[in-house]
Amino acid sequence: MASGLTKMAARVLTCLFTTDSGSLTASQLAQRLQVSPASISKAITFLESQSLVRRERDERRRDRYVVDDELFYQATIASARSNDQLVETARQGVALLGPHTPAAARLENIARFLDFISESITRAAEQAREVLHTSHSATTGRVPPGQSGQAASRS
Repeated sequence: MASGLTKMAARVLTCLFTTDSGSLTASQLAQRLQVSPASISKAITFLESQSLVRRERDERRRDRYVVDDELFYQATIASARSNDQLVETARQGVALLGPHTPAAARLENIARFLDFISESITRAAEQAREVLHTSHSATTGRVPPGQSGQAASRS
């Protein structure tokens, strides 16, 4: 079972994450990465299917592709839900094979394993979600320009 991003999807995601706005049009992505619009389209389609990129319309009615902190949380939850579907399929297999067969025992073990993983991922994502919304100054102790030390220490 393979997982991960294709090279182009990784390049598109990296390009989006390294822009200050966190969003670009397909044309801007193609220009920055020096690739064809078709390559961008294919990568964006995959990234959207994984909930790693969101599509929005700008004021000129162009599609803009957006990344933000919340997308990682959403992608993690979607991954856990995907595991839930595998758990259900494995348990259906147990019922079909009969609970006392070696194959059914194997499927039940897989279901229990994936169920545990899914619950753990969901719990960890919920606990870690706060990290996505923590400012850099809170984690480094540095005060951003324009804020006094007193104001930063009260937050």
